[in-house]
Amino acid sequence: MSVDVTKLTAHDASRLLASGDTSALELTQATIERISTVEHLTGAFVTITDDLALEQAGQADARLGLGPSPTLTGIPMQLKDNMVTKDILTTCSSKMLKDFVPPYNSTVAAKLFDQNAVLVGKGNLDEFAMGSSTENSAFHPSHNPWDISRVPGGSSGGPAAAVASGEAVYALGSDTGGSIRQPAALCGVVGLKPTYGLVSRYGLIAFASSLDQIGPLTKDVTDCALVLSAIAGHDPKDSTSIDTEVPDYTDVLTGDIKGLRVGVPKEYFVEGIDPGVREVVNKAIDVLSGLGATVDETSLPHTPHAMAVYYIVAPSEASANLARYDGVKYGYSTEAQGTMWEALEHTRQEGFGPEVKRRIMLGTYALSAGYYDAYYKKAQQVRTLIRQEFNDVFKKFDVLVSPTSPSVAFKMGEKTHDPYMMYLNDIFTQPANIAGIPAISVPAGLSEGLPVGLQLMANHLKEETLLQTAYAYEQATDWHTLHPDL
Repeated sequence: MSVDVTKLTAHDASRLLASGDTSALELTQATIERISTVEHLTGAFVTITDDLALEQAGQADARLGLGPSPTLTGIPMQLKDNMVTKDILTTCSSKMLKDFVPPYNSTVAAKLFDQNAVLVGKGNLDEFAMGSSTENSAFHPSHNPWDISRVPGGSSGGPAAAVASGEAVYALGSDTGGSIRQPAALCGVVGLKPTYGLVSRYGLIAFASSLDQIGPLTKDVTDCALVLSAIAGHDPKDSTSIDTEVPDYTDVLTGDIKGLRVGVPKEYFVEGIDPGVREVVNKAIDVLSGLGATVDETSLPHTPHAMAVYYIVAPSEASANLARYDGVKYGYSTEAQGTMWEALEHTRQEGFGPEVKRRIMLGTYALSAGYYDAYYKKAQQVRTLIRQEFNDVFKKFDVLVSPTSPSVAFKMGEKTHDPYMMYLNDIFTQPANIAGIPAISVPAGLSEGLPVGLQLMANHLKEETLLQTAYAYEQATDWHTLHPDL
């Protein structure tokens, strides 16, 4: 049968494959055809791995022929290009790694390959995951499938655009300050940042190690639960990995949230939010109330300081993590002549883009002698207060709701010359990373014809509550069934 991959979910694809109504090869060929049709509009990929995908699809069909197989067997997916893949180019969308072919797989890639998932390519991102629009890629920007004159969000803009446009059934992104949820909101898909440590970071090229987390971008909440079940779990190769039992997250997708306690933090509904976004989110809160949840306003007073904390902690960790790119061991190396120190300096000048350089300088300054206590230490102290505040509020509420992004997708180039305005796009997503709690963005409506995301946050390791709430909301509305007309 011919397959329309533009609207196909992973759970629907799994049923078609299990019943024999289609094959992994047919599904993969349809996806590759879709990529060839729309990729010039979206720019969602850095590398397209069609030969590998067809080979993996053949292996998946062989496994399916043996009987019941894992749910994600034979389903085409994309990995953000900061997750290393053995013998496949992994660039972080940076000139610094433009020729880097890793000798091993990241844990998440290995887990998906163990299920015979099919990799159609590596997703474009802001260089080293630093950005909110995927305009900072060293190779090309990505575009929003709903309006290609607008950004898809960032830094996981490629994965969000790929899922929204049907170039991949699902994708994995990374989220340091909102880099899964914000593009998910802007592209009208589901994006989950799990609890810090629930998903292994082994093989994720580091930006800010105490904030980074890998998670799924999918067309609906059921797919999100399926993919999370596949990639979560303890990993001895990651010292920050949590040793906890991983449930089947699809078990909680009942649609019943009667008695759920929903908090609405007033600090997330400040001036500056697009009126259309505010209206959509308020309607979404009414839907949750109509489903039997109790809704009350609450307060997280330290929220206004989250952005300042983030832009000290994240650049400081980036400064340390990116020190390894010195032109000696691997990655880009300058051809300029001179001393060892001059070569190192030229390598970093030529290999890093302007946003990466900006954050390295911010971080190096915050960590420097005489400023460490005033900036980095103070930021970590406020971070502790933010984390404690979330702990306290979750004694009264099961879930917190907010907009994911203060605006819908903005025009390409609109904010590139004003870093502060660009940074404000993540103002509602950063606190979850600072506290290490799980948060999800689900499609909640349209404003100006563009998608708006509803963000739900829960306490540490309460992904089941988060997914249960997101699923109940999704099933009570039709927003997840809308797709861009590319």
